[in-house]
Amino acid sequence: MSASWLSYLKEYQNYLRLERGLSENTIANYSFDIEKLVAFLVTNSIQESPLTISEVTVQQFIYEIASQVNARSQARIISGLKSFFTFLVFEDYRKDFPMELIEVPKVGRKLPDTLATSEIDALIAVIDLSTPEGERNRAMLETLYSCGLRVSELISLKISDLFFEEGFIKVTGKGNKERFVPIGSNTVKYISLYQNTIRNHLKIQKGFEDTLFLNRRGKQLTRAMVFTIIKDLAEKIGLQKVISPHTFRHSFATHLLENGADLRSIQLMLGHESITTTEVYMHLDRKFLAEVLNSFHPRK
Repeated sequence: MSASWLSYLKEYQNYLRLERGLSENTIANYSFDIEKLVAFLVTNSIQESPLTISEVTVQQFIYEIASQVNARSQARIISGLKSFFTFLVFEDYRKDFPMELIEVPKVGRKLPDTLATSEIDALIAVIDLSTPEGERNRAMLETLYSCGLRVSELISLKISDLFFEEGFIKVTGKGNKERFVPIGSNTVKYISLYQNTIRNHLKIQKGFEDTLFLNRRGKQLTRAMVFTIIKDLAEKIGLQKVISPHTFRHSFATHLLENGADLRSIQLMLGHESITTTEVYMHLDRKFLAEVLNSFHPRK
């Protein structure tokens, strides 16, 4: 397998492990689907990377496996490929979705579970505020949800990025692209409380003086630590969903959409390079869209 395919496959495996919470056996099955595609490319001397492979090439691969495996296996392989390319689109590595024209079987683009506002409230309510970490964790979760941040953006957020008087924070996203995201008064309150009562008592390590959210040793938090914090809170309230920091970002976008925000505004706040990525949220809740139609269309 080429270095390009191997690199993106490893990142995809980490996504399945951390954000989707899948078992190692399931991750191996998903990986096997990608390996089958790569083997097809090698056999046919096709020089295409995960970022450049075309719809035509993927279609050729699907035609070939259709003659080799039964319908159930074919459906599973297509589902695995859709999951992989959906990951690349969500992570802004690709602007297009090369599985778009493959209609059989009808496998939708799988998104992580979305949290209801009541579930977000419940998660925040069980945070133990008697500990220094509790105040920090409440501020982090409020920021994740109210600003729609990626976990990498959250842990690298700087104090110098906070423009509370103007009502914005500056976020550094993928490719060091900067964007300004509105921040609500409640989130400002919780961040300020954390700064003034917890953070200013920490012994901050050199190089992390401007990092907003710190661990107890005065250093930047890791992605894994934020995953663990959220997983533990979900267990405390008995939440029957597999959630991750990214779930808060999905919930942010979904709730904005459901409450009437336009896709262009959501795109800017999420920092998606292409609105195609944001448009995936239109597929999130068809029941909700049907209710909108029935409520507001003149010929309902």
